[in-house]
Amino acid sequence: MSQSKTGTVPSAKPAAGNPIGQIMGKMNLQQYVVYFGFLAIFLFFAITLGDNGFLSVRNLSNIVLQTAPATILAIGLVFVLSAGEIDLSFGSIVAISALSAAVVMNEYGMTAGILAGMGAGILAGALNGAVVAFIRLPSFLVTLATMGLFAGIARSMTDLRSIPVLDLEFAGFFGSGSFLGIPSLIWWTVLAAAVGHFIYRETRFGAHVLATGDNPRAASVSGIKVARIRLYVLTLSGALAGLAGLLYAGRLQAAKYTLGESDLMTVIAAVIVGGTLLHGGKGTIIGALIGSLMMGMLNNGLILMGLSVSDQMIVRGLIILAAVAVSLREKAR
Repeated sequence: MSQSKTGTVPSAKPAAGNPIGQIMGKMNLQQYVVYFGFLAIFLFFAITLGDNGFLSVRNLSNIVLQTAPATILAIGLVFVLSAGEIDLSFGSIVAISALSAAVVMNEYGMTAGILAGMGAGILAGALNGAVVAFIRLPSFLVTLATMGLFAGIARSMTDLRSIPVLDLEFAGFFGSGSFLGIPSLIWWTVLAAAVGHFIYRETRFGAHVLATGDNPRAASVSGIKVARIRLYVLTLSGALAGLAGLLYAGRLQAAKYTLGESDLMTVIAAVIVGGTLLHGGKGTIIGALIGSLMMGMLNNGLILMGLSVSDQMIVRGLIILAAVAVSLREKAR
């Protein structure tokens, strides 16, 4: 393995008489970038916007609530990137799932609506996965194509009309309600992060995902069904996009074809900043969670500072560029 080879290079070892060098040699600073960045951004906005309500409980709570769907999407993307693939279509899947849930629910009830929304997400993700795994087309090109395909389907489903969510029980369960005094969106975020972290770190499937992303040929030789792993991670991404669509529909009490359109850059930034490598083989669910909260806090602070949408996009683009540079340097090591 590359890590063991690196350890055999004499120049890579810290000096025996330098305790700071020894500590730095053992630490992988790249995996802590998201935590340092989160703290730095929080302190900056706390100092500059403290009088503008940034530190208010309501504002901080709104940051967590508004980032919940993006966090769910980021968890799915961690699995996809860790397997050495990419999914660009999850934003369009969000819209299809939300619209499917709203349309079916208004006709047949809450249970049918949930099944329709989740089913649409799973089917869309499975379509991506099947093409990538069995036709062996690059996931970048496949999901770039299906991003447009699914966006067109979402627009045609209701002729660009917004569909209201009339079931208050659904809205409370997925968005506007609370349990034990804690908003339901926070419960969904914690549950998804906990389950995702357990599967990623503690199960055979998670190990196979990492092995596939690190070296697909070696993974195949060792008995891992690489094609199935690619199918599963893209299906999982679609399923979590379906859940994010339900959360959007519940929080907004409406579904529209524009849902998820602005999440692509934010989610990719959150995952890469959080420590997941673009080339696969390494990732972190907790890092993606912190990265998503950091991006939400950044957007919130920029809005309070009076920056325009275009300025916010520029800042997010610069952050993605810096994160990709760090990711590529980490892979080169």
